[in-house]
Amino acid sequence: MTLEEAKNKFIQTWGGLGSNWGINKTMAQIHALLMVNTEPLTTEDVMEKLEISRGNANINLRALCDWGLVERMGVKGERKEFFIAEKDIWRVATRIAHERRKREVEPILKALSAAKEIDAKDIRKKEAQEFIEFIESLEQFTRKVDGAFDKLIKADQHWFTGTLLKLLK
Repeated sequence: MTLEEAKNKFIQTWGGLGSNWGINKTMAQIHALLMVNTEPLTTEDVMEKLEISRGNANINLRALCDWGLVERMGVKGERKEFFIAEKDIWRVATRIAHERRKREVEPILKALSAAKEIDAKDIRKKEAQEFIEFIESLEQFTRKVDGAFDKLIKADQHWFTGTLLKLLK
């Protein structure tokens, strides 16, 4: 397999995994493309290499910048914007965990908290009490998930890897 074939295979695979991480396939492919290139790329480079539209490239590059996975940068003598990806996979993982927590876990916790606010006249009903108990158990579980995200985000790479390896033994 040539280097280009290997890069393309990685880009396609990373793109397929993207949906498992809460991002769309094109966004993940752009991220992979930027990770495997040693030089920063322009929007046009991304469009050409992935055969996508300007709009698709722009939207996904902006989203990757918002997630903190890609940075815009200027190149002396060039008017175009260039993009480069974070290549430290630990930082990539913690940034993805941070964004998933912000976009998924925090809204669920707010919704669960609001769901427990039942009218006082209904609170005495057995059905309302069972509902509140269910919501509280779901909230407790979600807080544990939130705690795991928090530990991952704040963890030192060596501590986390060591702990994970101990669990797998």
